[in-house]
Amino acid sequence: MSEAKEPVWRQALSGAQILFVAFGALVLVPILTGLNPSMALLGAGVGTLIFQLCTKREVPIFLGSSFAFIAPIVYSVQTWGMPATLGGLFAAGWLYLALSLVIYLRGADFIHRIMPPVVVGPIIMVIGLGLAGVAVNMAMGKTGDGKGVLVDYETAILVAAVSLATTVAVAVRAKGIFRLLPVLSGVAVGYVLSIFLGLVDFTKIAAAPWIEVPTFVTPQFNWAAVLFMIPVALAPAIEHVGDIVAIGAVTGKDYTVKPGLHRTMLGDGLAVCTAALIGGPPVTTYAEVTGAVMITRCYNPVIMTWAAGFAIVMAFFGKFNAILQSIPVPVMGGIMMLLFGSIASVGLNTLIHAQVDMHRPRNLVIVSLVLVFGIGGLSLNVAGQHLHGVSLCGIAAILLNLVLPKGEAPPMGAETDEAEPETVP
Repeated sequence: MSEAKEPVWRQALSGAQILFVAFGALVLVPILTGLNPSMALLGAGVGTLIFQLCTKREVPIFLGSSFAFIAPIVYSVQTWGMPATLGGLFAAGWLYLALSLVIYLRGADFIHRIMPPVVVGPIIMVIGLGLAGVAVNMAMGKTGDGKGVLVDYETAILVAAVSLATTVAVAVRAKGIFRLLPVLSGVAVGYVLSIFLGLVDFTKIAAAPWIEVPTFVTPQFNWAAVLFMIPVALAPAIEHVGDIVAIGAVTGKDYTVKPGLHRTMLGDGLAVCTAALIGGPPVTTYAEVTGAVMITRCYNPVIMTWAAGFAIVMAFFGKFNAILQSIPVPVMGGIMMLLFGSIASVGLNTLIHAQVDMHRPRNLVIVSLVLVFGIGGLSLNVAGQHLHGVSLCGIAAILLNLVLPKGEAPPMGAETDEAEPETVP
């Protein structure tokens, strides 16, 4: 059946299915970072509509909460507070807009020259491993910084292990569309177990209204938060290019040409800015949705409009938001251990897929220094501003890539012309 003749009810049903696939990861980010889940739904819905407006509704993409920002948001909220963090996220959205302009003027190849895999790969790894301790602390029933105990150790470990095992089992063993729901499955099973163990407080759920306007948070401009957050956007911005190519491979269309990569990047950037303005997490193109499109063969972009509409409507259900906020810490901790490790694995895969030769001194220097700077917690005071974490790693990686000579030096350990020839007895 052609897209034009597809019944409205079927489009709506397909849109609900797309939202269901993206839902687990969509609400996980605000739950882990302390943002409002309702704002995540609202930001994803409005952001998707903005993306469709910029791309003339030609790309079947749904924008959901970006995992790359989880660890940086957690740190930024603890350091500068929520309003300053949202201001930093708004500034990060402008990086997308700048990249969109560069792509329009110079083409996508220019971006890859400035940020090749040897730069992007270790940055992604730092994003995943930088706050791995937070996931472990939560899995053990503690607060993210490990200073407070929320659930006793034995109970927390049991809940975290069951949540993690369920997520892994669904990701590895499930078939069809259910394989796209590992996070949602892990949360559901962990939540049910937590109810039986008496870890869920139903008083706030009962007190929450059925219909409630989400609480908006106004961003504040803070230079430290801005400088910290902007480099974080490098990784998802580059990932955006891969996502657009991937969905094009599924549908058989080249979206980098029509409507154009500059338009898709523009739409993503404006969506990130809008989400930050209303108090939600940054959004990005979703690999889960690409997988769902491949399985269901729902190539009609109108379906994503329905998914966005459903997300906006769900943002105003107060009790639903209260249920999400009642999920115990160990459930999230168990899933975060896999999630943060997966993000780091994406960075490693970036290096492997691009066949980055780690025997080359230049590549080894860039990757090694970025990893130690990020995981070791190096902090530099530059003009009164502290650079550390992902911000320091992003700037260092780009500068090293530009400064270090790109000549074909012999691999480390390789024999040179001066080496004595091997004699055969």
